[in-house]
Amino acid sequence: MGRNICGLILITVIVLFQSCSNTGGQKNIIGKTVQNKILQQQDGTISLKVDKADCYQDIVNPSSNTAEWNVLVKKSGRFNVWLTSATKDTTDLKYTNSVKLSILDNRLEARPGCDKIIHNSGDISYPYFRADSFLGSLYIQDTGLFNIQIISEKIVSKAIRNQAEIDTENSKLISVFLTPIKQ
Repeated sequence: MGRNICGLILITVIVLFQSCSNTGGQKNIIGKTVQNKILQQQDGTISLKVDKADCYQDIVNPSSNTAEWNVLVKKSGRFNVWLTSATKDTTDLKYTNSVKLSILDNRLEARPGCDKIIHNSGDISYPYFRADSFLGSLYIQDTGLFNIQIISEKIVSKAIRNQAEIDTENSKLISVFLTPIKQ
């Protein structure tokens, strides 16, 4: 009985020691080096293209379509979040549901509007126009490797976007930009 209690105390001490030495920072996923991570630019901007994301599509319920990126944040601070969409209608992007963005404990949710229209954008071809939408701002307190996730029915993976029937869509989400707010 005494040895069982001693063993239990020893296991408890080891578990407590391990949990106290854990800094809580994000580490490599399951001990492996993370591939395809997005690096923050020198000016602090984080540029996330849907083509470079891990995309999950739900044909039955497209409102849960998801794009995820692993991002290495070197400069923390407050960021404005902008969405870039390709659209045929420059007055209404026709997002049925709001777009949800999450990073750590930060969440933004908004229905994108046509805040900026760029007619001759080099990254979007006719018959689409580029529409930039302000989603909101958020504060990233720590630096390190983070998972950024965006959920929207307008997320279309590159493989499906290349199919002919997707051209009937009015708009699709192209990228997300987090731009630092200078003080």
